[in-house]
Amino acid sequence: MRDLASIRGFGPARLRALEDKGIRTSADLMERLPVGYRDTTQPLSPAQMLPGTRACFEGYIVGTPALHRVRGRQWVSATVADECGSVRCMWFNQPWMKDRLHADQHVVLYGTCTQKKNGRFVINPSEEEPGKIIPVYGQIPGVGQKVLRDAVGLLLSEYDEPDPLPAGLPERYGLMERGAALKEAHFPGSISALERAKRRLAFEELLLFQAAVAGGAGRRGAAHPARIPDEAEAAFWKGLPYRPTNAQRRVAAEIRSDMAKTSAMARLVQGDVGSGKTLIAFYALWLAVQSGGQGALMAPTEILAQQHWQSAGELLGRLGVTCGLLTGSMTAAERRRAREAIACGEWQVIIGTHALISEDVEYRDLRLVVTDEQHRFGVRQRTRLQAKGAFAHVLVMSATPIPRTLSLILYGDLDLSVVDEMPPGRRTVNTRIVPEEKRDGLYDFIRQQADKGRQTYVVCPTVGEEDMEDDGDPVPSATARQKEMQKRLPSLRIGLVHGRMNKQEKEDTVLAFRQGQTDVLVATTVIEVGVNVPNATVMVIESADRFGLAQLHQLRGRVGRGAEESWCFLMAEPNERLRILQETSDGFKIAEKDLELRGAGEVFGTRQHGAPEMPALMLTTDTSLLEETHRAFAELSSDASRRGEYEALCRAAQRRHGNRMENAGIN
Repeated sequence: MRDLASIRGFGPARLRALEDKGIRTSADLMERLPVGYRDTTQPLSPAQMLPGTRACFEGYIVGTPALHRVRGRQWVSATVADECGSVRCMWFNQPWMKDRLHADQHVVLYGTCTQKKNGRFVINPSEEEPGKIIPVYGQIPGVGQKVLRDAVGLLLSEYDEPDPLPAGLPERYGLMERGAALKEAHFPGSISALERAKRRLAFEELLLFQAAVAGGAGRRGAAHPARIPDEAEAAFWKGLPYRPTNAQRRVAAEIRSDMAKTSAMARLVQGDVGSGKTLIAFYALWLAVQSGGQGALMAPTEILAQQHWQSAGELLGRLGVTCGLLTGSMTAAERRRAREAIACGEWQVIIGTHALISEDVEYRDLRLVVTDEQHRFGVRQRTRLQAKGAFAHVLVMSATPIPRTLSLILYGDLDLSVVDEMPPGRRTVNTRIVPEEKRDGLYDFIRQQADKGRQTYVVCPTVGEEDMEDDGDPVPSATARQKEMQKRLPSLRIGLVHGRMNKQEKEDTVLAFRQGQTDVLVATTVIEVGVNVPNATVMVIESADRFGLAQLHQLRGRVGRGAEESWCFLMAEPNERLRILQETSDGFKIAEKDLELRGAGEVFGTRQHGAPEMPALMLTTDTSLLEETHRAFAELSSDASRRGEYEALCRAAQRRHGNRMENAGIN
């Protein structure tokens, strides 16, 4: 396959931009599938462009387009109509559109319709050629869509690579040939051909991924058994300030059984927001200490690590366990002191961030590693922490509910426990979708809650105003919203916290909120996990439609932790996705719907976390494919007559996911 540098238009600057996105070879570029398509084969009437519709439409320009200039902003407006109806179009910061468009001109446009106070509008629609399905690639600064399309088209015209699936398997499952599937995935000839291509590529990725993960299942290393007398365990439960749920007891028993064995535990504990997974983690850490060793808990953020450390000190400290904290923002002196306490065993339980896996951190006798919010970590980080101990058990915690079949594929090397019961006293959070025109009423409600001594979170998708919406308006940023609310609610104390603040600023701001010294905390998703303020009764999520359902559910879980009635307000125009949150508070049902609406690629986190590990999954929302590939892999791995196919599949998995297998200790 040709080198990227040999492709016309790929000079040094563009090659660097591609490399920044993880695209270093021609294969990388071909595997980076479109994130969407513009289907211009069946244009709609302007009358069919209803709010929320994203599609191609055609009609005629009515009258002369107008150029508007207001307070430094400029836009062109025009009405597009046919015999059935019309819709207004606006092009922000594109003054040349006034000269490109004229009365009675026939246009074919593509865009999203939105509802404004004065009617329906399509903002910044693009001009299109009818009769095509055009790929849309993820943005790469300095590399335009046409340049990408031309480069991919050239590579596909030369494609002649062997199929990674064993001979006979594609035909048996009715799969398209791989080369044809790649071509249809990038440049579909029809919607039906695109669906077949998506199925083939997603099937391949799921099957290879399962083969890679399964390579580590059943090959767990040795571990020190933690055998605890019944009376010692009874003392643990008796010392709790509250009564554990039956689900917590059941999962704790599964962990106790695992840790009593001479082979290492590898268990995933899933539970909805507020189900009490932290207690289960502390129980496992206590078992490790009782067996004579140390336990470590790795959290994704300093705020969450701080809270876990404080909670562990309160709960485990009463049982005589010494707990320490290690984070990346510590001073050199603090870090040196922490390393010494860990190395000599003075600290029996160590809680921290990625700093726990730094090369200069050595443990005296690490018996258990716990990773919290596992979706924030990769296998590499989990296994690097495990390698700090010679015989360490592994416990993985996730508050992001994942449908069971997807869990079996994604975490096939882990046993699964589900905490499916909520502690008594957890209240259902009232959830409402609030359009922008009702903001005044929302602020009145926040003021009323503050008058009653209750507190509010306001979560924004960005820190500053770098991002812009399609209509040219800035995305609500934490800094701008805090200033705006301070002006409109001058009697309230309004704090601000985001990831760009230094450690001390964040800690001081969150502490002030926890202690009731501020009424409103404006934040980014830095507060998605770990901030526990029972007095907070209101959660406002700005531009809620920019977040995934699972993340919205996580944010909603920050309130409803006390005895008072709590509310979550989703600032957005109503749509099907957001209505799901109004209808249910069951995280697993929400995750199932998220999977159905957005596809497995979204649930795997491929869009949120950079270069996708499985790009074809971003294309499909076919949830039945998860069941089908799981069944296919089980049949292939257990059928002695297909041993050759299974071994060929494992070799292909090694080539595709070698790093993952190596990181998991699979050779």
